[in-house]
Amino acid sequence: MNKVRIVTDSSALFIDPTIVRRYEVTVVPVRLQMGENTYRLGVDIGAEEFLRRIQREDVIPKLIPPTPEDFLDVYKRLNRDVSQIISLHLSARLGQVCHNAKIASQMLLGRCDIEVVDSQTISAGLGMLVDKTGQITSETDDLEDIVRLVRRTIPRIYAVFYVEKMNVIREQGLIGAAQTILGTMLGIMPFLTIEEGQLMIMEKARTHAQAIEKLAEFAMEFASIDQMALLTHTTSLTEPIRLLQDRLALELQGQDFPTMLYDPSIGSFLGADATGLVILEGEEEDIIA
Repeated sequence: MNKVRIVTDSSALFIDPTIVRRYEVTVVPVRLQMGENTYRLGVDIGAEEFLRRIQREDVIPKLIPPTPEDFLDVYKRLNRDVSQIISLHLSARLGQVCHNAKIASQMLLGRCDIEVVDSQTISAGLGMLVDKTGQITSETDDLEDIVRLVRRTIPRIYAVFYVEKMNVIREQGLIGAAQTILGTMLGIMPFLTIEEGQLMIMEKARTHAQAIEKLAEFAMEFASIDQMALLTHTTSLTEPIRLLQDRLALELQGQDFPTMLYDPSIGSFLGADATGLVILEGEEEDIIA
């Protein structure tokens, strides 16, 4: 058993689900409010059900963070076996998860060494960071070194999405009402990225072909890619997704890029019709330098 335990929240999307068991990761459920109903992500509702419901119902989902008491219960339980915990969570600029985790960590000050880390990302980006953290804790139990190496990984995580409909990003305050109306009339698809933990509109596309080209160009900018995931809103192989897969396979030969449904956490910000790439940039030197 590792001397440092890893905690994250269920906004994390794992390319390889065995990561949780392999590195003994504790996942604290984030809740999702849809209308009058509340669900625990990864427990009561998954990606397929979420996307079906948001496509069918006129409802804007809202993330509800675990409470400080939720985190305190987890930390106390882990503290029975270890005295060091690293707690990695979705961007502090996208919700109160980090804030509540820090409140709980202060309640155990002097009893357990808990480092709460703002991942500045969400979904597959957070999953990639948890994976890297697991690799690091397998090689060292020095919490200070672990945190340093984890923080060095965060700036190497990138995410870009385009959305076909703007109603959810409008509700999130990412675009104005007038822009939404005009964009819908002109068939404009906004591109969003996560910059320093904040979702931001970076540019726009007018057609699926343009959107696919922009995603491919984004991936081709990297000299080295450690991990990459293609996140979609459907299990069906649509023509745009097939074209993007073919283009990436041609331009990035030998690079794995699993195609996955994106999870409700990022869906609550982007809606039910987004497509995007999440990339962990490669690092030349060994992670334990």
